[in-house]
Amino acid sequence: MEQIRSFADKYLAHVPSLKVTDIVEIIIISFLVYHIMVWIKNTKAWALFKGVVFIMVFIVIAALFEMNTILWIAKNVVMYGVVALVVILQPELRKALEQLGKTEFLASLLPFEIGKVEDGLFSDKTIHEISKACAEMGKVKTGALIVVQQNDPLTEYERTGIDVDGIVTSQLLINIFEHNTPLHDGAVIVRGDRIISATCYLPLSDNMSLSKDLGTRHRAGVGISEVTDSMTVIVSEETGKISVAYSGVLYRSLSPADLEDQLKKIQNKPVEEKEHKLWKGWPKNEKKK
Repeated sequence: MEQIRSFADKYLAHVPSLKVTDIVEIIIISFLVYHIMVWIKNTKAWALFKGVVFIMVFIVIAALFEMNTILWIAKNVVMYGVVALVVILQPELRKALEQLGKTEFLASLLPFEIGKVEDGLFSDKTIHEISKACAEMGKVKTGALIVVQQNDPLTEYERTGIDVDGIVTSQLLINIFEHNTPLHDGAVIVRGDRIISATCYLPLSDNMSLSKDLGTRHRAGVGISEVTDSMTVIVSEETGKISVAYSGVLYRSLSPADLEDQLKKIQNKPVEEKEHKLWKGWPKNEKKK
């Protein structure tokens, strides 16, 4: 018994006490490390991460065998390597920060949002006009790309196009996307009941799980839905089928009625509810239809 007591006094006396804040800190760090690893796994950073691990193992071996020249080179290259990694991963880092900024928990802490759509919920007439235009363009296989804005500002994408500022009508949409017209190439951005810009350039999705038969138009539609809360309507020029991209998920082969249902899902989302409801964790992608 005395031996156990002396062992405890000698070795356990220096063990720091565990506080509630320490437990909370461990949970937060574990949460962050887990999601950083998931982010690395789902981007091209995974290949770079494996390369960095290989280099680190090589440096450890060099240290064990006292290869001083290699260690000196590694020491001087490390600081430049960190800058190089930031430059190489700039698109992925930007996307990760955008996703972090879009979380409802952080949004509820901010008193305002720049470029927020206050009265941007579109009318039933706009839904009908978009659906009618897509149905007509699908029949004659006219390609179309229509981005419907919600709360996230699309100013940087509007600047790449030409200002239109016209009321949404099926005739106007069909005329814009008609072959060999000045405005047919690119995307149309709709805010509220008005077409804001045409011929806009959108970011392409780098999601490797997308079907290989999808072209640039569909990848652009998914790409803009990954970085904003907008809903994108795509009409295929090859098949005439209607698709919708939302939150990085592509819903294909929709009927005009299905398209109206999809648009009504975001039309009926009150701004107040989206601003103030409690954060329920990281967003999860739905399965493709």
